[in-house]
Amino acid sequence: MRDSGEDYRLELAFAHLAARGLCPMTTPTIMPRLLLSVIGDEIGPTLDEMLSFCAETGVRRLEMRTLDGRNLLGMTLDEVAAIATRIHKARITVPTFVSPVLKWPAPGKAATTAKVDFAFDPASCPAPDPIQHAFDIALMLGATRLRIFSWLAYPHYAPADLAPPLGKLCALADEYGVDLQMENEPVCNVATVADLDAVLRTFSHRRVRPLVDICNAYAHGAPPTVDDLRAVAPRTDHVHLKDRSAATGKIVTIGHGDVDFARLLPVLLAGTRSREVMASIETHVPDDRRNATRRNVHAVRHLAEHIGAELA
Repeated sequence: MRDSGEDYRLELAFAHLAARGLCPMTTPTIMPRLLLSVIGDEIGPTLDEMLSFCAETGVRRLEMRTLDGRNLLGMTLDEVAAIATRIHKARITVPTFVSPVLKWPAPGKAATTAKVDFAFDPASCPAPDPIQHAFDIALMLGATRLRIFSWLAYPHYAPADLAPPLGKLCALADEYGVDLQMENEPVCNVATVADLDAVLRTFSHRRVRPLVDICNAYAHGAPPTVDDLRAVAPRTDHVHLKDRSAATGKIVTIGHGDVDFARLLPVLLAGTRSREVMASIETHVPDDRRNATRRNVHAVRHLAEHIGAELA
Protein backbone atom coordinates (compact mmCIF):
# COMPACT_ATOMS: atom_id res chain seq x y z
CA MET A 1 0.00 0.00 0.00
CA ARG A 2 1.32 3.45 -0.85
CA ASP A 3 2.01 5.95 1.88
CA SER A 4 -0.45 8.82 1.33
CA GLY A 5 1.95 11.37 2.83
CA GLU A 6 4.72 10.22 0.53
CA ASP A 7 2.38 10.38 -2.46
CA TYR A 8 1.47 13.94 -1.47
CA ARG A 9 5.14 14.94 -1.29
CA LEU A 10 5.73 13.39 -4.70
CA GLU A 11 2.75 15.25 -6.14
CA LEU A 12 4.30 18.48 -4.87
CA ALA A 13 7.67 17.56 -6.38
CA PHE A 14 6.21 16.92 -9.83
CA ALA A 15 4.01 20.00 -9.54
CA HIS A 16 7.21 21.94 -8.88
CA LEU A 17 8.74 20.49 -12.07
CA ALA A 18 5.64 21.48 -14.02
CA ALA A 19 5.81 25.02 -12.65
CA ARG A 20 9.37 25.31 -13.95
CA GLY A 21 8.21 24.23 -17.39
CA LEU A 22 10.11 20.95 -17.20
CA CYS A 23 7.27 18.53 -17.80
CA PRO A 24 6.66 17.35 -21.35
CA MET A 25 3.72 18.97 -23.07
CA THR A 26 3.00 15.83 -25.04
CA THR A 27 3.63 12.14 -24.54
CA PRO A 28 4.81 9.82 -27.35
CA THR A 29 1.93 7.84 -28.83
CA ILE A 30 3.75 4.55 -28.31
CA MET A 31 6.02 4.18 -25.31
CA PRO A 32 7.92 1.09 -24.22
CA ARG A 33 6.87 -0.65 -21.05
CA LEU A 34 9.11 0.08 -18.07
CA LEU A 35 10.27 -2.96 -16.10
CA LEU A 36 10.75 -1.91 -12.49
CA SER A 37 13.86 -3.37 -10.88
CA VAL A 38 15.86 -2.75 -7.71
CA ILE A 39 19.58 -3.33 -7.12
CA GLY A 40 19.69 -5.62 -4.11
CA ASP A 41 22.36 -3.99 -1.97
CA GLU A 42 20.53 -0.65 -2.24
CA ILE A 43 17.97 -2.25 0.11
CA GLY A 44 20.34 -3.82 2.63
CA PRO A 45 23.40 -6.06 2.84
CA THR A 46 21.60 -9.38 3.39
CA LEU A 47 19.52 -11.53 1.10
CA ASP A 48 16.77 -11.73 3.74
CA GLU A 49 16.40 -7.94 3.61
CA MET A 50 16.33 -7.92 -0.19
CA LEU A 51 13.68 -10.62 -0.48
CA SER A 52 11.45 -9.20 2.25
CA PHE A 53 11.59 -5.79 0.55
CA CYS A 54 10.48 -7.29 -2.75
CA ALA A 55 7.58 -9.06 -1.02
CA GLU A 56 6.59 -5.87 0.79
CA THR A 57 6.68 -3.55 -2.24
CA GLY A 58 5.62 -5.91 -5.02
CA VAL A 59 8.94 -5.56 -6.87
CA ARG A 60 9.59 -8.73 -8.86
CA ARG A 61 13.06 -8.02 -10.25
CA LEU A 62 16.22 -7.96 -8.14
CA GLU A 63 19.54 -7.04 -9.71
CA MET A 64 22.51 -8.43 -7.85
CA ARG A 65 25.82 -6.66 -7.16
CA THR A 66 27.08 -7.35 -3.63
CA LEU A 67 25.90 -9.48 -0.73
CA ASP A 68 27.08 -8.96 2.85
CA GLY A 69 29.65 -6.53 1.50
CA ARG A 70 31.13 -8.98 -1.01
CA ASN A 71 30.90 -8.48 -4.74
CA LEU A 72 29.46 -11.52 -6.47
CA LEU A 73 32.42 -11.45 -8.86
CA GLY A 74 34.55 -12.36 -5.83
CA MET A 75 32.42 -15.41 -5.00
CA THR A 76 32.66 -18.99 -6.16
CA LEU A 77 29.98 -20.43 -8.43
CA ASP A 78 28.80 -22.65 -5.56
CA GLU A 79 28.20 -19.55 -3.45
CA VAL A 80 26.34 -17.84 -6.30
CA ALA A 81 24.26 -20.97 -6.91
CA ALA A 82 23.05 -20.94 -3.31
CA ILE A 83 22.07 -17.28 -3.65
CA ALA A 84 20.29 -17.88 -6.95
CA THR A 85 18.33 -20.80 -5.50
CA ARG A 86 16.91 -18.67 -2.70
CA ILE A 87 15.98 -15.82 -5.05
CA HIS A 88 14.24 -18.10 -7.53
CA LYS A 89 12.36 -19.90 -4.75
CA ALA A 90 10.97 -16.50 -3.79
CA ARG A 91 9.69 -16.15 -7.40
CA ILE A 92 11.98 -13.19 -8.02
CA THR A 93 13.93 -12.83 -11.25
CA VAL A 94 17.46 -11.46 -11.67
CA PRO A 95 17.54 -9.62 -15.00
CA THR A 96 21.04 -8.21 -14.56
CA PHE A 97 24.31 -9.14 -12.94
CA VAL A 98 25.44 -5.66 -11.86
CA SER A 99 29.07 -6.58 -12.26
CA PRO A 100 32.20 -4.42 -11.80
CA VAL A 101 33.74 -5.68 -15.06
CA LEU A 102 36.26 -3.10 -16.32
CA LYS A 103 35.72 -0.90 -13.29
CA TRP A 104 39.42 -1.26 -12.64
CA PRO A 105 42.60 0.30 -14.10
CA ALA A 106 43.40 -0.42 -17.74
CA PRO A 107 46.60 -2.39 -18.31
CA GLY A 108 49.56 -0.04 -18.13
CA LYS A 109 47.42 2.98 -17.29
CA ALA A 110 47.33 4.98 -14.07
CA ALA A 111 43.80 5.91 -13.05
CA THR A 112 43.19 9.60 -12.33
CA THR A 113 40.51 8.98 -9.71
CA ALA A 114 41.07 8.23 -6.04
CA LYS A 115 37.70 7.13 -4.59
CA VAL A 116 35.77 4.41 -6.41
CA ASP A 117 32.40 3.17 -5.12
CA PHE A 118 32.08 -0.62 -5.22
CA ALA A 119 35.71 -0.91 -6.26
CA PHE A 120 36.87 -4.38 -7.32
CA ASP A 121 40.32 -5.84 -7.77
CA PRO A 122 40.18 -8.50 -10.50
CA ALA A 123 42.98 -10.34 -8.70
CA SER A 124 40.46 -11.10 -5.92
CA CYS A 125 38.30 -13.14 -8.30
CA PRO A 126 38.35 -16.86 -7.37
CA ALA A 127 38.49 -17.84 -11.06
CA PRO A 128 41.53 -17.30 -13.29
CA ASP A 129 39.57 -15.14 -15.75
CA PRO A 130 37.23 -12.60 -14.07
CA ILE A 131 35.49 -11.78 -17.35
CA GLN A 132 34.63 -15.42 -18.05
CA HIS A 133 33.61 -15.76 -14.40
CA ALA A 134 31.22 -12.82 -14.77
CA PHE A 135 29.36 -14.63 -17.55
CA ASP A 136 29.23 -17.85 -15.52
CA ILE A 137 27.71 -15.87 -12.63
CA ALA A 138 25.15 -14.29 -14.96
CA LEU A 139 24.23 -17.75 -16.22
CA MET A 140 23.86 -19.02 -12.66
CA LEU A 141 21.60 -16.10 -11.73
CA GLY A 142 19.51 -16.45 -14.88
CA ALA A 143 20.53 -12.92 -15.88
CA THR A 144 20.41 -11.94 -19.54
CA ARG A 145 22.24 -8.64 -18.95
CA LEU A 146 25.77 -7.97 -17.73
CA ARG A 147 26.66 -4.47 -16.55
CA ILE A 148 30.15 -3.38 -17.67
CA PHE A 149 32.33 -0.27 -17.50
CA SER A 150 35.11 1.34 -19.51
CA TRP A 151 38.15 1.14 -17.18
CA LEU A 152 38.91 3.78 -14.58
CA ALA A 153 39.52 7.14 -16.25
CA TYR A 154 43.01 7.87 -17.57
CA PRO A 155 44.45 10.66 -19.75
CA HIS A 156 44.11 10.53 -23.54
CA TYR A 157 41.49 7.78 -23.56
CA ALA A 158 39.81 7.07 -26.91
CA PRO A 159 36.85 4.73 -27.52
CA ALA A 160 39.03 2.52 -29.74
CA ASP A 161 41.07 1.67 -26.62
CA LEU A 162 38.21 -0.58 -25.56
CA ALA A 163 38.52 -2.83 -28.63
CA PRO A 164 40.47 -5.67 -26.93
CA PRO A 165 38.18 -6.18 -23.91
CA LEU A 166 35.00 -5.50 -25.87
CA GLY A 167 36.04 -8.01 -28.51
CA LYS A 168 36.34 -10.68 -25.83
CA LEU A 169 33.17 -9.54 -24.08
CA CYS A 170 31.13 -9.60 -27.29
CA ALA A 171 32.33 -13.09 -28.19
CA LEU A 172 31.30 -14.37 -24.76
CA ALA A 173 28.04 -12.39 -24.91
CA ASP A 174 27.12 -14.17 -28.13
CA GLU A 175 28.08 -17.53 -26.64
CA TYR A 176 26.08 -17.02 -23.44
CA GLY A 177 23.17 -15.05 -24.95
CA VAL A 178 23.83 -12.07 -22.66
CA ASP A 179 23.68 -8.36 -23.52
CA LEU A 180 26.45 -6.00 -22.39
CA GLN A 181 25.12 -2.92 -20.62
CA MET A 182 27.83 -0.24 -20.51
CA GLU A 183 27.12 2.35 -17.83
CA ASN A 184 28.31 5.94 -17.91
CA GLU A 185 30.17 6.30 -14.63
CA PRO A 186 31.95 9.50 -13.44
CA VAL A 187 35.12 7.68 -12.34
CA CYS A 188 35.45 5.80 -15.64
CA ASN A 189 36.41 6.80 -19.16
CA VAL A 190 32.78 6.69 -20.25
CA ALA A 191 31.30 9.23 -17.85
CA THR A 192 28.62 11.05 -19.84
CA VAL A 193 25.84 10.17 -22.25
CA ALA A 194 27.92 11.72 -25.05
CA ASP A 195 30.73 9.31 -24.09
CA LEU A 196 28.27 6.42 -24.41
CA ASP A 197 27.34 7.63 -27.88
CA ALA A 198 31.03 7.68 -28.87
CA VAL A 199 31.36 4.02 -27.84
CA LEU A 200 28.23 3.04 -29.74
CA ARG A 201 29.52 4.80 -32.84
CA THR A 202 32.80 2.90 -32.55
CA PHE A 203 31.37 -0.54 -31.74
CA SER A 204 28.27 -1.59 -33.62
CA HIS A 205 28.00 -5.09 -32.16
CA ARG A 206 24.38 -5.79 -31.29
CA ARG A 207 25.28 -6.98 -27.78
CA VAL A 208 26.80 -3.62 -26.76
CA ARG A 209 24.07 -1.42 -25.29
CA PRO A 210 24.07 1.82 -23.30
CA LEU A 211 23.06 1.67 -19.65
CA VAL A 212 22.03 5.30 -19.40
CA ASP A 213 22.43 6.92 -15.99
CA ILE A 214 21.22 10.50 -16.40
CA CYS A 215 22.05 11.32 -12.77
CA ASN A 216 25.67 10.18 -13.22
CA ALA A 217 26.00 12.63 -16.10
CA TYR A 218 24.67 15.41 -13.87
CA ALA A 219 27.15 14.43 -11.14
CA HIS A 220 29.96 14.64 -13.70
CA GLY A 221 28.89 18.19 -14.51
CA ALA A 222 27.58 17.29 -17.97
CA PRO A 223 23.77 16.92 -17.91
CA PRO A 224 22.73 15.25 -21.17
CA THR A 225 21.15 17.31 -23.88
CA VAL A 226 18.11 16.16 -25.81
CA ASP A 227 20.41 15.47 -28.76
CA ASP A 228 22.70 13.33 -26.56
CA LEU A 229 19.75 11.22 -25.50
CA ARG A 230 18.30 10.92 -28.98
CA ALA A 231 21.66 9.65 -30.21
CA VAL A 232 21.78 6.71 -27.77
CA ALA A 233 18.02 6.10 -27.55
CA PRO A 234 17.70 3.55 -30.39
CA ARG A 235 19.94 1.03 -28.61
CA THR A 236 18.77 1.85 -25.07
CA ASP A 237 16.82 -0.80 -23.17
CA HIS A 238 18.10 -0.11 -19.65
CA VAL A 239 18.28 2.98 -17.44
CA HIS A 240 19.46 3.63 -13.90
CA LEU A 241 17.21 5.94 -11.92
CA LYS A 242 18.34 8.14 -9.06
CA ASP A 243 18.23 11.88 -8.37
CA ARG A 244 20.78 14.35 -7.03
CA SER A 245 20.80 17.75 -5.42
CA ALA A 246 23.68 19.92 -6.60
CA ALA A 247 23.19 22.22 -3.60
CA THR A 248 23.96 19.42 -1.13
CA GLY A 249 25.95 17.10 -3.36
CA LYS A 250 23.76 14.24 -2.17
CA ILE A 251 21.47 11.68 -3.77
CA VAL A 252 17.81 12.39 -3.03
CA THR A 253 14.42 10.87 -3.82
CA ILE A 254 13.54 10.98 -7.51
CA GLY A 255 11.61 14.17 -8.19
CA HIS A 256 13.29 16.05 -5.34
CA GLY A 257 16.62 16.84 -7.00
CA ASP A 258 17.96 18.53 -10.10
CA VAL A 259 17.69 15.65 -12.57
CA ASP A 260 15.09 16.59 -15.17
CA PHE A 261 13.47 13.16 -15.54
CA ALA A 262 10.06 14.50 -16.52
CA ARG A 263 11.54 16.04 -19.68
CA LEU A 264 14.54 13.82 -20.44
CA LEU A 265 13.26 10.30 -19.76
CA PRO A 266 10.50 10.55 -22.40
CA VAL A 267 13.18 11.47 -24.96
CA LEU A 268 14.89 8.14 -24.36
CA LEU A 269 11.65 6.20 -24.33
CA ALA A 270 10.39 7.84 -27.50
CA GLY A 271 13.56 6.96 -29.39
CA THR A 272 14.22 3.39 -28.32
CA ARG A 273 13.60 0.45 -30.61
CA SER A 274 12.86 -1.77 -27.62
CA ARG A 275 9.36 -2.61 -26.49
CA GLU A 276 10.55 -2.87 -22.89
CA VAL A 277 13.10 -0.85 -20.95
CA MET A 278 14.56 -1.97 -17.63
CA ALA A 279 14.13 0.81 -15.06
CA SER A 280 16.60 0.10 -12.25
CA ILE A 281 16.44 1.98 -8.98
CA GLU A 282 19.91 2.81 -7.69
CA THR A 283 19.29 4.64 -4.42
CA HIS A 284 22.81 5.41 -3.11
CA VAL A 285 21.67 6.36 0.41
CA PRO A 286 23.81 4.04 2.57
CA ASP A 287 22.59 5.33 5.93
CA ASP A 288 18.89 4.67 5.19
CA ARG A 289 18.90 2.16 2.36
CA ARG A 290 15.59 0.40 2.78
CA ASN A 291 13.46 3.47 3.41
CA ALA A 292 15.17 5.49 0.68
CA THR A 293 14.66 2.69 -1.82
CA ARG A 294 11.01 2.36 -0.79
CA ARG A 295 10.52 6.08 -1.42
CA ASN A 296 12.11 5.71 -4.85
CA VAL A 297 9.86 2.78 -5.75
CA HIS A 298 6.89 5.07 -5.06
CA ALA A 299 8.58 7.87 -7.02
CA VAL A 300 9.26 5.73 -10.11
CA ARG A 301 5.68 4.49 -10.11
CA HIS A 302 4.54 8.09 -9.88
CA LEU A 303 6.93 9.22 -12.62
CA ALA A 304 5.80 6.45 -14.97
CA GLU A 305 2.18 7.47 -14.47
CA HIS A 306 3.09 11.11 -14.98
CA ILE A 307 4.79 10.55 -18.37
CA GLY A 308 2.21 7.99 -19.52
CA ALA A 309 4.41 4.89 -19.44
CA GLU A 310 3.21 1.45 -18.35
CA LEU A 311 5.23 0.11 -15.42
CA ALA A 312 5.44 -3.61 -14.75
